[in-house]
Amino acid sequence: MTSNLTARPPLNLNQSNEPFQLVLITGISGSGKSVALAVLEDSGYYCVDNLPAHFLPQIAEFLSVQGYRKAAISIDARSGQSVSSLPEYLQAFLVAGVDVRLLFLEARSEILVKRFSETRRKHPLSHGELTVAECIELEREQLADVVSGAHRIDTSDMKANQLRTWVKLVVGVEKSQLTLIFQSFGFKHGLPLDADLVFDARALPNPHYDPLLRPLTGKDKPVADFLSNTPSVIAFKADIQAFVEKWLPSFVEENRSYLTVAIGCTGGQHRSVFLVEELAAYFSGANKVLIRHREQQDYRSLPTK
Repeated sequence: MTSNLTARPPLNLNQSNEPFQLVLITGISGSGKSVALAVLEDSGYYCVDNLPAHFLPQIAEFLSVQGYRKAAISIDARSGQSVSSLPEYLQAFLVAGVDVRLLFLEARSEILVKRFSETRRKHPLSHGELTVAECIELEREQLADVVSGAHRIDTSDMKANQLRTWVKLVVGVEKSQLTLIFQSFGFKHGLPLDADLVFDARALPNPHYDPLLRPLTGKDKPVADFLSNTPSVIAFKADIQAFVEKWLPSFVEENRSYLTVAIGCTGGQHRSVFLVEELAAYFSGANKVLIRHREQQDYRSLPTK
């Protein structure tokens, strides 16, 4: 099949010395795309909601000619077959020198069904013949080719204000710099959908069984002292550190903008939190690093040293 881009001349998007920044937002309906778009609009981005994918080159060129340097565009499955061309458009924008990021928002199906039930809104793909759950699965199939090359954000356990904070942190990344995201979580609350690498810390000694340490977290000094003096914890941290350090250049060479390293323990309070804090501090020297402690609703960035 002939590409939609092959018949077009090269994109001309840099009309000034300041690079054109474009944020493309897609994902599953009900996952928070409107929230993400709104926070970017509040941050000075020219925003377009529910744009058919095949209009992307035209609208981007128009905004650049008009002098806009930051734009955010939301695209969903209602674009039909053209939405599958998003990875191709992304590559074309990169070739044109655009600072482009593709965000893919998603959530667990049961959470999405609950959100539609609470808001009593109709699913965009529903025409009276499919249930909400069936629409969600159909949408996942239609967007399956779009996930590649996108930064995935799992909003299942996020409140709206937490998603706003996270989008600001993610989009505020310098051009061509890979961002490392270290995330702690509890296995009993489920795996994070947005993880690229997952490490299981449940085999390590658990501070939960010490009554004095139980109410604390891995960010508290008594827990940190306990874990940093445990040989198996030191070895486990060194192994993760060496693995990420060894393969990080490969992710950079693949033009990845983000790498999410998730570390889980049973409840996501002690071991995983400690390891995320330690690893984030180590890698912040030469990388943009974000920290997310999922079970504590703690989201923040570390300054580059």
